[in-house]
Parts: sequence; C-alpha cells; structure tokens
Amino acid sequence: MDIAIYPILLEWLETAFRIAHVTTAIAWVGSSFYFIALDLGLRRDGSLPEKVNGEEWQVHGGGVYHVQKYNVAPPNLPEHLTWFKWESYSTWLTGFAMLVLVYYLGADLYLIDTTVLDIPIWAGILISIGSIALGWLFYDRLCKSRFGNDNTRLMIFLFLVLVALAWGYTQVFSGRAAMLHLGAATATIMSANVFMVIIPNQKIVTADLRAGREPDPKYGVIAKQRSTHNNYLTLPVLFLMLSNHYPLVFASKYNWLIASLVFLIGVCIRHFFNTRDARKGNPMWTWSAAFFLFAVVIALSVWPFVFKGDRGEAQASVLSAQQQRLMAADTFEGVHTIITNRCTVCHAEQPAWQGLYGAPKGVALEVPEQTAHHAKRIYLQSAISLAMPPSNKSNMLPEERLLIKQWYEANR
Repeated sequence: MDIAIYPILLEWLETAFRIAHVTTAIAWVGSSFYFIALDLGLRRDGSLPEKVNGEEWQVHGGGVYHVQKYNVAPPNLPEHLTWFKWESYSTWLTGFAMLVLVYYLGADLYLIDTTVLDIPIWAGILISIGSIALGWLFYDRLCKSRFGNDNTRLMIFLFLVLVALAWGYTQVFSGRAAMLHLGAATATIMSANVFMVIIPNQKIVTADLRAGREPDPKYGVIAKQRSTHNNYLTLPVLFLMLSNHYPLVFASKYNWLIASLVFLIGVCIRHFFNTRDARKGNPMWTWSAAFFLFAVVIALSVWPFVFKGDRGEAQASVLSAQQQRLMAADTFEGVHTIITNRCTVCHAEQPAWQGLYGAPKGVALEVPEQTAHHAKRIYLQSAISLAMPPSNKSNMLPEERLLIKQWYEANR
C-alpha cells in the first residue's frame, strides 16, 4: 500500500466526529440559551389564561410567534410534545467519541506527559474515565443533599471543587489533556443533568397530568436548579473545549488557575444576559469584571512563559517502540534536517517567525526526539497534505515531502 491507511482513516474519523460534535453543541447551546432567555423574559402583566405563568410575542423568520408558559402544564396535555433532549445527548456522545479517538488512541502524544506524571497509558485512561464518572456522582449527591438546598452556597462550593479538579488534572495529564478533561467533566455534569434529572422529572409530571393527578411541584424546582447550573457552565465549557488550540492556555505554568478564572468570566457574562433578558437592567459591572479577569488570564499565561504541555511530551525521555524505529531509520537524519530547515522557524520554543511567541499548538520540532514524537502529524500535514508549512512559506520541496512520506510509511 502506497500510504499509511490507519492514520489517514483516524484523521477522517476525528474530522467527522468533530464536525458532528460542533454541530450538535451549537444546537444544544442555542436551544438552551433561547429557553433561558424566553423564561426570564415572560410577560406576566395583563390577563392570562388559567394556569398560564407568562407569555411572550416574538418575531422571527418572517413570522410572529405567541408563546405561553404554564405553571405546570395545560389542563389537556396534547400527545405531540417536542422534547429538547437529543441535542444534549448527541453532543456528549460525539464528545466522548472524540475523547477516545484523540486522547485514548493517541495517549502517548496527547494524554500522558511523563514530565508531569510517568504512568502507563491504561492507567491514564482509567483515571480519565473514573474522574469524569465520579465527578457527576459527587455533584449529583451534593445537589440532592441538604447542602444543595441553598443554591448560592452550592454554586460557590462547586466553583471551589472545579478549581481543585483543574489543579488535580494538571498534576496527572499533559496541559492540553488537563484542560480538555476539565471541560469534559463539566460537560458530563451538564448532559447528565438533562438525561438523569431534567427529562425524567418532566416525564413524571406529564405522566401525572395524563393520569389526572396533580404533579408534585418539587420536580419543577429540581429541574430548574439543574438547568440554571447548565446555563452558567456553558461558556466556560466552550472555552475549555477550544483551549487545545491555544498553547498560551494549556501550556502555561498556571493553566489550572486560568481555567478557574474562566469559570468566573463565564458567570459574569451569563449574569449580564440573564439580568437583561429578565428586564431588570443592564449590569455593566459584569463586563468590567470579565475584562479585568481576562487581563489577569493574559498575565498568567505569559508570566513566566513556560511551555509545559506538548513540549514536555516531546522531550520525554521514554519513546515508544514506533518512535524508536523512526529514529533508527537510515533516512531519519535527512528527515530531521528537512524539519529543522523548513519547520523550526515557527515550531521552536523561541520561534524566529515574527509575531510568534511560542511553538504553534505547543509543538516544538528542534531536537530529533521531537521529530519522532510528532511523526504522524508531520506525515499527515507535510507529506499526505500540503497543510504545512502554511502556504509553503519555507519552500519545502516535493522531494522533501516524498522523503518524509517514505520514512514514515516504512517505519511506522
């Protein structure tokens, strides 16, 4: 076979699930933000039908919509109810698929950093799965306890738990994986809230109504609490899921503190929009607080500027068997010379390319071990595709791309 089929198929699988994950996440976040804004903005003045809690007139797409919210449900509940749940489930399922494809199958590159904690891949995967599952169980029990009756107290304590979790992940995984896992653990709580609490409670209420029973209002109160948590967690989760593209976030010495402050920034921004949607004013102080916290995040990311994430992984003293084969190949010296000449103008700890203050995505390619460590990436982006160097700014020659291709395929 002329090409290494496995990394190419894996790359396309990652692409397909990434697109699906982003698409379903947009649908979930969009519907969630819409209903939060709708609920907060309901008008309760004037005469309303029996059991109607509020109403709203809206214009969209050339049509006028009249939306009414019942305290529980109308006297006669129709059969054709639209349940907003698949957006959440699909987002979590595609996200977990991405976790498997990128961080479990590529654990030696993305998950495990031996300079942080030298553990076998299987142990890292078990810690990953276990921490995500235990995070939900702990959160769920806390919400159901007496402590969870005070929502303000509960949210403050949960923030402190997230800070501890952020720090803990950075003591186990690479910087990139630590930020991703904090996002995954939080997103799991959000999706499990929908799957395990909000939808089941709504089904109990609708079943009672159809059976002619008066629903217990506690189910609505519980669902409202979990929905509020999801509302305030959404923006930080989006940031964490995108953080793997930005070394200043995941490869900073203070990455765990940056992640913690991002949660506060998200709360500030959501508080502004929630207050505005409820027609209770425009608390501009929230933007001042958000910008101040963001300035602190920027300062933490560069003071001191230390790449711990992928650079630590690339400089790990223990190479996999495949990486050792790649370094032992007769053509390796020539390949590494190509990489040094064509790539390290950017992919260096101190890049020569103007405007760069660190290796893009934390991928430094200055020493032979780094070239071997990132061999699959180099193969896919410089030999199979023409993605790197960008616009071929360093003038990589076709015969150089061919040598990289032959080197990887012969020794993978």
